[in-house]
Amino acid sequence: MELYDFSVKNIDGEDVSLAGYQGKVLLIVNTATHCGFTPQYTGLQQLYARYQEKGFEILDFPCNQFGGQAPEDDAEIQDFCTLHYHTTFPRFAKINVNGKNASPLYAYLKEQQTGTLGARIKWNFTKFLVDKNGRVVRRYGPDQKPEVIEKDLVELLGL
Repeated sequence: MELYDFSVKNIDGEDVSLAGYQGKVLLIVNTATHCGFTPQYTGLQQLYARYQEKGFEILDFPCNQFGGQAPEDDAEIQDFCTLHYHTTFPRFAKINVNGKNASPLYAYLKEQQTGTLGARIKWNFTKFLVDKNGRVVRRYGPDQKPEVIEKDLVELLGL
């Protein structure tokens, strides 16, 4: 399988094929609304505003697996993020990123780029950078702020 073979549920519970993102540089991130890293939404939105029209997309997957830090339902998460952080990038239905119920997309991402915990996601705001061909090229830990990604992003966008 490759990245574009996956379908995920959007925030309204509808299936979305990742094939629709072919040719774009993607940042795929698991997020939470009550996490010490939640302020990273500001940096993510800044990157999105700066590069979205140049072929960049952020795919936001809320996750409640780490300390119950995303307890709300999908609609409440969407409201929180747009109200407090003015996010405009696509947000998808809440998922699991580790364990037997992990999203198949995240199982794939973890196979492509292992981290300090091997194939496990360490915490919320782990980020995967994907090139225009769907290749997972880099994994960033939760403590790596979105600003750190900009150099790699600019290179992949060919700017």
